[in-house]
Amino acid sequence: MIQLSDISRIFHMGDQAVRALDHIDLTIDSGEYVSIMGPSGSGKSTLLNVIGLLDRPDSGQYLLDGRDVTALTETEQAQVRREKIGFVFQSFHLIPRLTAAENIELPLILTGFPPAERKARIAETLQAFNLTDRAQHRPAELSGGQRQRVAIARATILHPTALLADEPTGNLDHRIGSEVVALLETLNQAGTTLIVVTHDRELGSRARRHIAMRDGRIEADER
Repeated sequence: MIQLSDISRIFHMGDQAVRALDHIDLTIDSGEYVSIMGPSGSGKSTLLNVIGLLDRPDSGQYLLDGRDVTALTETEQAQVRREKIGFVFQSFHLIPRLTAAENIELPLILTGFPPAERKARIAETLQAFNLTDRAQHRPAELSGGQRQRVAIARATILHPTALLADEPTGNLDHRIGSEVVALLETLNQAGTTLIVVTHDRELGSRARRHIAMRDGRIEADER
């Protein structure tokens, strides 16, 4: 499903070049549960952004479901993201003025779903994520766990084949974080490819495949 070949990403800070990704080769099959770990600055979030088509590599090739997505236009990459990739972030990235239901609905609007279909899918999603009674509440009126559930619901309402999570429990206490992890793992068990970037060793160890990064390179890859 995901195949990176000789991927490099270089950032320029003044007159210094920082190699955030250094000739990465990586294949992730459909349905895998992968954790990516490493110290700050190791390149793990940059790798996730490249996989999620939020950032472009400076060299190398990226095949997604057999399609070379490396040189697609921004519009073409945005379409691939909508169709295939969902994102979950540490800080939720919900729109404050929208209700939980409206935040979840946003991807459907952007992809042109008819209103009747949107209504049915939103109701189904709210029920699946135990958010029906919080549908009309704005993010400021929700707990951290509820906000993350809204974020995951929004990320998966288009049924993406891959879900990318960057420190998904970073702003949550242990109990609520465990509930969020269980939710992500349920989605993986249903067939969604799950890739989690984390500093949390307990969370990282739950994955069936563990990738360790350092200095822009993959230091270890264990199943």
